[in-house]
Formats: sequence, structure tokens, C-alpha cells
Amino acid sequence: MPMVFGNLNDNSGTGVAFTRDPATGEKKLMGEFLTNAQGEDVVAGVRTPMPIAQMEEKFPEAYAEFIDVCNKLEDHYRDMQDMEFTVENGKLYMLQCRNGKRTAQAALKIACDLVDEGMIDEKQAVLMIDPRNLDTLLHPQFDAKKLKAAVPMGKGLGASPGAACGKIVFSAEEAKAWAARKEKVVLVRLETSPEDIEGMKAAQGILTVRGGMTSHAAVVARGMGKCCVSGCGEIKMDEENKKFELAGKTFHEGDYISIDGSTGNIYDGVIPTVDASIAGEFGRIMAWADKYRRLQVRTNADTPRDAAKARELGAQGIGLTRTEHMFFEGDRIAAFREMICADTVEERVAALAKLEPMQQSDFEGIYEAMEGCPVTIRYLDPPLHEFVPTEEADIELLAKAQGKTVEDIKAIIASLHEFNPMMGHRGCRLAVTYPEIAEMQTRAVIKAALAVQARHPEWTMVPEIMIPLVGEVKELKYVKDVVVKAADAVLAEAGSDMKYKVGTMIEIPRAALTADEIAKEAEFFSFGTNDLTQMTFGFSRDDAGKFLGAYYEKKIYENDPFARVDQIGVGKLIKMAATLGRETRPDLHLGVCGEHGGDPSSVEFFHKVGLDYVSCSPFRVPIARLAAAQAAIKNEK
Repeated sequence: MPMVFGNLNDNSGTGVAFTRDPATGEKKLMGEFLTNAQGEDVVAGVRTPMPIAQMEEKFPEAYAEFIDVCNKLEDHYRDMQDMEFTVENGKLYMLQCRNGKRTAQAALKIACDLVDEGMIDEKQAVLMIDPRNLDTLLHPQFDAKKLKAAVPMGKGLGASPGAACGKIVFSAEEAKAWAARKEKVVLVRLETSPEDIEGMKAAQGILTVRGGMTSHAAVVARGMGKCCVSGCGEIKMDEENKKFELAGKTFHEGDYISIDGSTGNIYDGVIPTVDASIAGEFGRIMAWADKYRRLQVRTNADTPRDAAKARELGAQGIGLTRTEHMFFEGDRIAAFREMICADTVEERVAALAKLEPMQQSDFEGIYEAMEGCPVTIRYLDPPLHEFVPTEEADIELLAKAQGKTVEDIKAIIASLHEFNPMMGHRGCRLAVTYPEIAEMQTRAVIKAALAVQARHPEWTMVPEIMIPLVGEVKELKYVKDVVVKAADAVLAEAGSDMKYKVGTMIEIPRAALTADEIAKEAEFFSFGTNDLTQMTFGFSRDDAGKFLGAYYEKKIYENDPFARVDQIGVGKLIKMAATLGRETRPDLHLGVCGEHGGDPSSVEFFHKVGLDYVSCSPFRVPIARLAAAQAAIKNEK
């Protein structure tokens, strides 16, 4: 094939063009052209190219032929084309074409337009969209022009998508106080814990030094739709003096910082953000996705606001409500700490009685937001040490409230210390030790369901109670017996025949291996893939970020197993548990409530395994809906 020269003379030229606008999806030719130039000159920025339309004046015959070729290529490939061409002495030569890259907004419009033009069908349109790109439609992003000029000064893990810009604060209390003064803030922490929840709500974004894709900060931020960058180990933190060092510069409280939760990039100063906008085509694509998917999509939500947002984005229920996040507002933490510090069962029951109406109110709000859809409520899961104060002033206040000495309180706090709390006294182990916690939560769950059912007789309320961290069937039976006794007492008192379900979270390998036994007591399984991954691999999800980079570099692991489910190991446990569980109980309901429920490749795996639903954070619901549809279409045969 002979070489052709766009730089032969003034009757020659070169250009790059798209058959549709790659930014908006509009059906019009977009591109640039240069006379007397080679292909590289157009993209190198050495000369200013002219819009493709001006080619018609310079080379009318070549332009007419080019328009004809554009139509032929689109008709053949049935997609928007990105083309390169050269004109030599007035004659057109096509160099190459490929399906063009496009923004998420353009992808939706192009897919819908191609259906309307009869080029593709609905299933092909659903398969055309990359589910991960939907994130950019649902979260604020940096102004593209300003971002182009900015240079990142550091990088962590893009743990929760979106963009945030604000003044640095170092504690949840400061985040709330500054936000109350209408200041936009970014909360910077070594790591977050449940007590930071109010500060996380108040902040524009969260930046942590430690933690991975399923750390507390990452999971909670995704649930709220907040931007989060986690695990930036380059930061040298000095929380005591309210400052940190990054890229050789010291940042103090009140300094501006910008973070990108999609890329993990951290920028010095202010980069303006633009709000998300959902185009009309979004609804059409989602309707087609819902038409073809088999998996249901639920959400992980702990507040009525998050539940309502998820419902708005198409969630069909809640697969995980983390009740511990409800204990940090107002008087609740005081009552909860009173329960922890109790010397007798009676004192503990008295403290829990203060929490019961608060829990009931929370559950009613969530039930209302979900409009009668199924709601799975997980009982208290974290170790108790996460709820006790760490500051001297707070310890003194607690001692005074409890009528104890500061030394007494410090002794209680010390007794709660664990060397490995994630594998310590938490989950169902708390309910085995303190069954009164499970009793209180059961009464709140059932009373809330009865109250909402009375207000909405058209709904059929069937509360789903989930016992976390079970590894032995006798353990589950013990807690289940406590739950059933408390639930039946409330229902008998109300004269109600309301149904409810008691199930468990499969997050310990032993539970997956003995799923046939566990299913004798559990009416549903929900795979907690965050902890199941942690315990199967044997490394901490909060610390793995320190060494996983070397594993990707050396091709030991291809992907972060906390972001994309490990189908070979963890996946084998999920398959085994699903099969064993259904052998014991054929009507066993199976779902996933770990963060993998919002990852497209993981969703396809869960579809193949035959699970009933996936559950993910509210803003990932559209991603899961689209991924579930793509899995169903790809695996039809």
C-alpha cells in the first residue's frame, strides 16, 4: 500500500472526525482539519486546525465523499465512529476508524438515538453503556478546564466517586461547626470510625491516611454519595496540632484542598466543581435495563434520607441497614455508653429502654422511605470499644453521668481493648453475651413495622432481621431464639399475625462451609463479601493498601479483591454456600450486601451463581441495575 501525503501541497490535508458529538451525543459531524499537514499535526497542537465543516469549501468533492463514507461506516458498525483521513491532491483516503470514546451523557443519548434510528435494539443499547461511567452523571465533578491545568500533589484510593473542594478540618466536631457557619470543608482523618458519622455528613468530602476500598470511610461515604479518597499513606499526619504534610508542604486547618474520589487525586487549593446532571435518556436506558435483568437490586442504607435517595434511583428494597450508625446522634450515644458501663443486667436493660423508641423511630422512617419494599436490618455489629470516649473531657462527663470515677470508666475502656477487634467481640457474639441488646432491637423492628403497616394498610410489611458474623449454627439458633421470643411477644400483644424473617450474614468462611447446617435456622443468607474477602485472604481490608500495590505491579493479583470479587476463592465459597443452603432449604433467599454488589463484573458473577439480589450503596444502584441487565443479556444462551 503506498504512503499518502497530506503535506504534499496546499491541495492536500489531514483530519480527525467523529460521526456524532462525543461530549453530548448530538447527531452531527464533529472534527478538525488542517491543509498541507500530516496526521500528527492535528493532535499535536502546533497549528490551530479548522472545523471539519470548512473542509467543504477547500475540498468540496473529497468532503462529499467523506460524508458518504461516514454514513456507510455508521451503518456498518452501528455505532458512533472516530475516523482519521488524509486528502492528497484532492483525493480522499480513509486511514482508520473505530468506535469513538464518549462521555457518559453522550453514551446514553447515542444509544437511545441508535434505537430510534432502527440501527440497534434495546438489548444492544443496554450492552453499549459502561455501567461504571454512570457515576459521573450522579456526582459533582471538577470543572474540566480548571482540572486540566491542575497538577495532583498526592494520590490515594478513589474510594467514593465525585469531586470535593473545601477547607481542611481534622475532626467530626469541627466539620459540623464549620458547616453550620456555611463553610465548605474536607474532613481529613488518619481513619474514620462510626463516631465520625455526623462530621462526614457535614463535609463535602473525606480524605484518610489509612484504609482501603471497604474501610469505614469508603463504605459510609459511598452510602452518603460523598466524595472520598482513602489510604493516602504519603500524608504525614499531626492531628494534635491540626496539620499534615504532603508533597513537602504543610497544610493547616482552614487551608483549601480539592480531592477527586474517582481517580484518588489530591490537589492543593481550589478547583471549582460542577453539579451532576441526569439527562432524559438515563430513564429510558434504566427502563430497558429493568426489563431484561433477573437480579433484584437493593440498597445499603442507614437513614431515611439515604433510603429515599436509593428508592429514587430505582432500589427495590434494602439489603443492609447498619443499626450501629444510629447510636451517635444527640442523647443516643449517652444512653449507649450507659449500657456499656452498666454493672448489672437490670442497669443494661434500663439503658437500652431509652434507646428502643429512638431505634423504632429510625426504622419507621426507613420503612416509610422504602414504600413497603423489603427491608433487611442488621443487628449491632461493631465491637463496643468503638462507642466509648477517647478524649479526657468526654471520659470525665461519662464518669459524672454514671456516678463513677474517671478511673472506673478508664478501667471499663481498657477492658474493651482488643488486639484484633475485627475478629473479636462483635456481631452475634455481642448478642450471645448480652441478649438484651438483640431483644431491644427486635422490639424496635417489629413495633416500627406494625406502626407503618397501620398507617399504610396497602403495604405488606415483612421485616427481615439479619444476625451478623455467624460461624456456627448453634450460635445462630441461640440468638434467633432470643429474637423470635421477643418478636412473638410484641405481635401477640398487638394481636397481629404479621410475618417476619430471621436470616444471617455469611461473612465467615466457616459459615459458607457449613451453609447446609446454617440454613436449618436461617430463612435467608446475605453474603457480607467485605468481611468474607478479608477472612478468606487473611489480610486486613484497612491495611492491605500498604502492600497490594506491589502485588498488582508484580502481577500476583490483577485487581483489588475488595473492589472486585475474587471469583476463584471467595467466589467458590459463595457458590458452595448457595448450593448447600438451598439443598437444606429450597426457598432460601440469597443476596449480597458487601460493596461488591455495585461492581459490574462482580454483579455478573452473582447472576451466574443464581443469587436473588445484590445490594449496594444508593448512588451505585443504577450501576448495579445496568450491570444486572447486561449479565442477563450476555448469559441468555
